[in-house]
Amino acid sequence: MHTAKADDNSTLTRRRFVQGVAAVGLGALVDGKLNLASAETSAHAPAVLTGNHFDLAIDAHHVNFTGRRVRALKINGTLPGPTLKWREGNTVTIAVTNHLPSESSIHWHGMRIPAEMDGVPGLSYAGIAPGKTFVYRFPVLQNGTYWYHSHSGFQEQLGLWGALVIEPRDKDPIEYDRDYVVLLSDWTDTKPETVDSNLKKQSDYYNFHRRTAGTFIEDAKNKGLRSTVADRISWGRTNMTPTDIADVTNATYIYLMNGNPADANWTALFMPGERVRLRFINASAMTLFDVRIQGLPMTVVQADGNCVQPVTVDEIRLGVAETYDVIVQPHEEKAYTIFAQPESRGSYARGTLAPRLGMAAEVPPMDPYPNRTMADMGMGGMAQMKGMKMSQMPGMKDMQIGGNSNNSMPEMKDMEMSAMRRGAIEPLAGMAPFPQPGPHTTRLMPPPTRMLSRLTETTEGEVPLRVGPEVVGIAMKTSPRLHDPGDGLNGNGRRVLTYSDLRALYKGVDGRPPTREIILHLTGNMERYIWGFDGYKFSQAEPIHLKLGERVRFVLINDTMMEHPIHLHGLWSELENGSDEFSPYKHTLLVKPAERVSYLISADTPGRWAFHCHLLYHMASGMFRTVVVS
Repeated sequence: MHTAKADDNSTLTRRRFVQGVAAVGLGALVDGKLNLASAETSAHAPAVLTGNHFDLAIDAHHVNFTGRRVRALKINGTLPGPTLKWREGNTVTIAVTNHLPSESSIHWHGMRIPAEMDGVPGLSYAGIAPGKTFVYRFPVLQNGTYWYHSHSGFQEQLGLWGALVIEPRDKDPIEYDRDYVVLLSDWTDTKPETVDSNLKKQSDYYNFHRRTAGTFIEDAKNKGLRSTVADRISWGRTNMTPTDIADVTNATYIYLMNGNPADANWTALFMPGERVRLRFINASAMTLFDVRIQGLPMTVVQADGNCVQPVTVDEIRLGVAETYDVIVQPHEEKAYTIFAQPESRGSYARGTLAPRLGMAAEVPPMDPYPNRTMADMGMGGMAQMKGMKMSQMPGMKDMQIGGNSNNSMPEMKDMEMSAMRRGAIEPLAGMAPFPQPGPHTTRLMPPPTRMLSRLTETTEGEVPLRVGPEVVGIAMKTSPRLHDPGDGLNGNGRRVLTYSDLRALYKGVDGRPPTREIILHLTGNMERYIWGFDGYKFSQAEPIHLKLGERVRFVLINDTMMEHPIHLHGLWSELENGSDEFSPYKHTLLVKPAERVSYLISADTPGRWAFHCHLLYHMASGMFRTVVVS
């Protein structure tokens, strides 16, 4: 059996090897490249493990990030846990032993694996009981950058997560000389159960940017008294505030890069002219990060583990659980700051890209604290929903999905329509699962008689949206905002990546049109801190059923004032952003306030799959559904 080990393959020339060791002082040298976390200087730096078998142990430890010694959870004694390096085409086994007094689990985020290996207690398996070992075993069907984390209670907030790096079976289409994982996270010394309780008692408990009499006077001077009064009245009617950017902020959080606080200066090394691959992973519980490298453009080459056509930007917003791979090529022998500020500002995570250890660059000033507007919220007013069906709600009529101006069906022959409704896709169901798009995959297209330019029917979403404590209202106007980088990023003088920039490097594998559309509203009540889909918490909601092999369009409509990173386990989400057959494949989609996002799903892997917001306290407060593929 090939057992996991520290990465020690060193197929370098002697001259290159000596240069690397002299520069780093320690090394994980792989395939002629200085690999992954080799330049980390912190004692908390995770190991890099390679092989086909891995032994992971979950234990309680203590950490001290703030001058206070507090309890944390670690994997193999580190926070983050070890970076696991796999190869596409291999079968891996991971024996996870739980030394905690409570149940634990590991979910392999973004992995296309059998449902019983997915790692969600109570849904796909029983979890890992105290003192027990669970052995995950599955074939690796994909490549790219992913991560793993606990799916039990609030353990993810306490440190149970790490990076996954999967090498492609064939030559990597991304050329690089050095390779580093950059794991971003948030940490609080407060017990996560207490954070959750504080939010339920007072949803703005951690928001210190509340509007005051002073801000009223300042706004009145700048905008006029009448306009300011009207604005305050509008926000008052919605029980919301334009400063409500994030539920949990630097009032309790500090922000870490590879488990290091900002003053630890985690450092990644380079030599001028080299192509450096940075694998950014947002492993936080609640924080959206805006990432940039001062004075150094980033070329995005991969999103959520899937290759995209290169696009050069200055800044990237990472929703919770998203991953982006970038290439940077510094030509000067100087240090550069890797700067990650939360959307709510206030503090930051920071590291350094440098030719030598001990170097540092200036840390850029943080951007101003964002403020949402009524337009951002789609709030020309709040719709009254009692007895109203979703298809009757504002924004549902003439809804643009996938570039179409409406949802009406094109004229078709009766024979073609009936064939689709009788399940003409059934012969394709045996092809599950579809492969990850790559240089050798081909696009599957149905016969011409089965081609549809629009869906045949909408079978879900036609139920009344419940009025009550779970829903206080919906946006009057929603729209796709794929060209919008997000609140706090517009007009900052930098080019910021947007979803409209993402275009897959390879054609999507499933070229069939959808035959069904599932419309889901993202709903919540900030005052009571309740979140859900269509006004239902997880405890109230029925599963969403998909037929094995079918092609479905999901439509998410955000009726809340918060961004929601939505993650569907086990299946790819093909974002409809105008790229057609080159639509980007993602595992997590960040949905902005008042935004409407659509994406396609091939239900190609049977099982019970989790579908949830990846903001940990939102998921715990109800924004979770089960998707059953059978």
